[in-house]
Amino acid sequence: MPESDTPVDWPVPQAAYVHVPFCRHRCGYCNFSVIAGRDELSEAYLQALDWELQQRPIIEPVETLFLGGGTPTHLSVEWLERFLQIIAARIPLRPNAEFSIEANPRDIDQAKLELLQRFGLNRISLGVQSFQSAKLATLERDHDEDIASAAIRLAAQSIPQVSIDLIFAAPGETLDSWQRDLDTALALPITHLSTYALTFEKGTQFWNRREKNELTTHDELVELQMYQLARSKAAAAQMTQYEISSFAAAKSECRHNLHYWEGRGWYAYGPGAAGFVDGTRTTNHRSPTTYIRRCHSGVSPIQDEEPIGRVQWACERAAFGIRRIAGLNVNRLHRETGIDVMPLRKAELSPCFEWGLIEWSDDRLRLTEKGIPLADSVSSAFL
Repeated sequence: MPESDTPVDWPVPQAAYVHVPFCRHRCGYCNFSVIAGRDELSEAYLQALDWELQQRPIIEPVETLFLGGGTPTHLSVEWLERFLQIIAARIPLRPNAEFSIEANPRDIDQAKLELLQRFGLNRISLGVQSFQSAKLATLERDHDEDIASAAIRLAAQSIPQVSIDLIFAAPGETLDSWQRDLDTALALPITHLSTYALTFEKGTQFWNRREKNELTTHDELVELQMYQLARSKAAAAQMTQYEISSFAAAKSECRHNLHYWEGRGWYAYGPGAAGFVDGTRTTNHRSPTTYIRRCHSGVSPIQDEEPIGRVQWACERAAFGIRRIAGLNVNRLHRETGIDVMPLRKAELSPCFEWGLIEWSDDRLRLTEKGIPLADSVSSAFL
């Protein structure tokens, strides 16, 4: 029987994601499942989430749990406590599990941090995006440098791992202003930094404004300069780059993301949440109100299901794995999936070798310095 036809012994997921759709405001670049100005739906959402968690229970404790959004910390203290009670009752965690939550800097106060600490949260990811007033206004964020800096310092007093996101290549941004963002961030008590070039997703306000020439974009050279500046600044601050967009202090890599990148399966709950269990991808309905209505009616919120095969699984794991700075362990991938992706994608990978974008390091295939900024192109060669 060919390798591609043999049954797959799918790994039991060791990660879980829960999506909380509430936000103060939908930023113009945001393409996630978000609902703003509808806090009165908090109770209905929590009832719906609790029902979904009971319909698709997690039996074995997981290694990582990520509460994302949206903005989970936008919930009032009362509803945030109820939310965490539901999570604690329905999702078992292993000892020393990574337990993360996304947060808006403006939401951070002592009461909420004490609540998070009481429920065992040990990692917080703050959507800072920038410390510069003009850039924050362009990005439609509701905080300033003082609020963001204070939130980081306060969070670091009670949460062991503090991560922040920064966006670069925003309209009107200069290399100097991006450097100020990086300098400010790296002087604060953070353990993890993620940096992303601003993207214009179809259907967002930013996409529409760009189409009307109301927003301008940077050329690729400027984006590259900003990206390389982030890499050099992070390295100087002892923040090791372990993935294309991710930098961490010692022992502070995001373990939850590693589950995604290694394609080992994960549970997902809440509106728009996408999971991967027993070889099947599932995506819940993106509309928070439709999600709530379905769950309250006893109807599954899953909108799309897609079973995948062994070859697709191996190739997707390779596409994500090559983005890690340590590289892709090809032998391990072959052993765990039964698929040798190298001969399968020989034609597509050949130009990557010829152009010096990838190289062998023992049994790992990894990006070269030249290839790191072109990781998307290399990843696509596996797909």
